[in-house]
Formats: sequence, structure tokens, C-alpha cells
Amino acid sequence: MKGRKHTPEQIVRKPREGEWLVGEGKSLAEVAKALEISGYTYLRWRNQYGGLKADDAKELRRLKDENLRLKRVVADLTLDDAILRAAARGN
Repeated sequence: MKGRKHTPEQIVRKPREGEWLVGEGKSLAEVAKALEISGYTYLRWRNQYGGLKADDAKELRRLKDENLRLKRVVADLTLDDAILRAAARGN
């Protein structure tokens, strides 16, 4: 089952809220439950997005999506190149 997608604002806000809850003496499990995310997700977001603002998180997500798209394009072009080289050798 695929989890829900969080907005960049939520990804930036939830670790801040979590730090506030930890400061109140709550455990990691209680913090994760209050934020409605897993403990692993909370720790990962805190490490990756701890000091970011919402605009920075949006830009980071956009760049990751663009990077993935470019990797796919390069893979397609590499395959096309390999096919053309094989065809040229056969002539």
C-alpha cells in the first residue's frame, strides 16, 4: 500500500513540531504518532529538511523530479545509441 504524499510545507513543518514535542519530553513513538508519520520518516525528514524553509523544500523536490526525468532521458538515448551501433556493425 502506497502512503500519502506530503506537501513541502508539511515536510518542513512536521520536524519542527516534532522537536517541540521532544522538548516537552515525549518519546519518538509518541511524536511520530502525533504527527501521523512513522518514526523512520520523522528522523529522515529531520535530517534532510531540518533547516529548510517551505520554498527551499519545494525547490528541492522540483530538482529531484527534474533529475529523475533527465536520468530517464539519458537511459533512453544510451539505449538508442547502442541499437544504432549494433545496426551499423551489421552492415
